[in-house]
Amino acid sequence: LHIYLGLETLLALVAALARALLGMELEPQFNEPYLSTSLQDFWGRRWNIMVTRILRPTVYEPVLHTSSRVMGRKWAPLPAIFSTFMVSAIMHELIFYYLGRTWPTWEITGFFLLQGVSLMVEVASKKAFFVRWQLPWIVTAPLTIGFVMVTAFWLFFPPFLRCKSMERGFAEYAAMGSFVKDVGTALTSKYLNNVRTV
Repeated sequence: LHIYLGLETLLALVAALARALLGMELEPQFNEPYLSTSLQDFWGRRWNIMVTRILRPTVYEPVLHTSSRVMGRKWAPLPAIFSTFMVSAIMHELIFYYLGRTWPTWEITGFFLLQGVSLMVEVASKKAFFVRWQLPWIVTAPLTIGFVMVTAFWLFFPPFLRCKSMERGFAEYAAMGSFVKDVGTALTSKYLNNVRTV
């Protein structure tokens, strides 16, 4: 929730600044991930859309193209999915190393590989056992979000908590707030000095 709301708030502020200063409209980072009905829906269409749009043409599509020559178009998405999650795992390990300055325990990699393998199983079962009926959203949404959250609490969050990333994050928020306050004070002082001299 902290990651989602933090990113959503930060990106909303950046989008507002881009709109106000540059007249640009930025795309949203998330698309209501809590409404996801499958892992494919969650990772491919709703969570961290910017990263998905970066990884799709740079990792997924080249591996899909190569693997379709070897194993055919039907099963080619499976190695492409695995490769994409492997690259994402390495990226997140590097981010964690930057934040924590501790040697990786590879739990974050385990999280992303588990998600990738689970997504591969989901896609393979849809291809192998194509059925006309689907479970209702009221069942699939809690299962999807529950799976992501349970595995995140098991593998993704423990390294962040061990290196006190929450405390560091709050310290950074405090420093940023202090900076904004100092800038506001400086601008106000300068304005008042200009008014007094006029």
